[in-house]
Amino acid sequence: MTGPNGHARQNTVRSPAEPAVTMFATAAQFSSEKIREVVAALEVPFDPSKIEGRVMNTTKNGQPIRGQVVPYADQRAYTDRLNALFTPAGWTRKYTIHTSANFERTKDQKIVAKVLVACELTIFGLGSHSAVGEEFADNDNAGSAAEAQAFKRSCACFGLARYLYYFTGTWVALDDHKRPKTVPQLAGWATPAGWLQGLRPSCASEQRQSKGTTPENGRDRQQTWNGGTRKGDVLREIERMENVVGKRMYRGLLKSVARVWNPRDIQDPAIQENGLAHMQAAERGLRRAETAREKAGLATFAEVLGFLRLSSLDQVDNLMALQEIVVALESK
Repeated sequence: MTGPNGHARQNTVRSPAEPAVTMFATAAQFSSEKIREVVAALEVPFDPSKIEGRVMNTTKNGQPIRGQVVPYADQRAYTDRLNALFTPAGWTRKYTIHTSANFERTKDQKIVAKVLVACELTIFGLGSHSAVGEEFADNDNAGSAAEAQAFKRSCACFGLARYLYYFTGTWVALDDHKRPKTVPQLAGWATPAGWLQGLRPSCASEQRQSKGTTPENGRDRQQTWNGGTRKGDVLREIERMENVVGKRMYRGLLKSVARVWNPRDIQDPAIQENGLAHMQAAERGLRRAETAREKAGLATFAEVLGFLRLSSLDQVDNLMALQEIVVALESK
């Protein structure tokens, strides 16, 4: 049986790392609270097993051949997420195909037209968004490529896989078939577990303005997909967080995330970024805890801390305990 999304219904097994949320959409609009819940579930990153590397640029001269790789997910990962959250009957998409009247120059200097595909994605109870994908007409799979691009872009309007826009390319060695020999490591915030713990990427604008990794010297400066943040910048930001989150939380996160006492001892760029993301999550959690404390009152605050055998927020040294405090206070 074919569902509204244009694909046959099929039983899918959701990875434990995927968000365990199932929404049965109706024609009625979701409440504002339900919308926030649904959008939050859509924003959760895909399981790392569904992320692949796509070569966007290659070096023209020199050996070995190197390519600039960016992470991407097949559109089946997008449909799986939509089906898991809303069921196949809870969403639909509509395509419109056009051919550009203007001819453009391709990378190999050919002058050809483009195939344009518009995708309108509707999630019942949430709304509709549309986006356009394009591909040069000399590509044998131009229609499919433009269709997939349009669908993914419309999904991003709802927050699904939006996080992939934070990444910049990483240069790696390619094999004889121009495929990456190594796959860069995902930072902790770009995984379901890290995201649900409150980890987030550092400033997107800074990452996009950064030069990122380059093919210079025939070596990878950074084997991580977490944008182009430079090592020194990350370490300085981590050190700054000591005064922001407090010494107990600062040392606790350094120990649990990187197993070091001094951030300068962290050599792996991915672990540096992961450590910074944990620090930033702690900063947001402490702000939420302080706001909730003011609303709940000091008596309730003392009761919550007493349950965890703590006397103050300064004694908290991990995100799990901080989350328990925030949830308990906000529920009051």
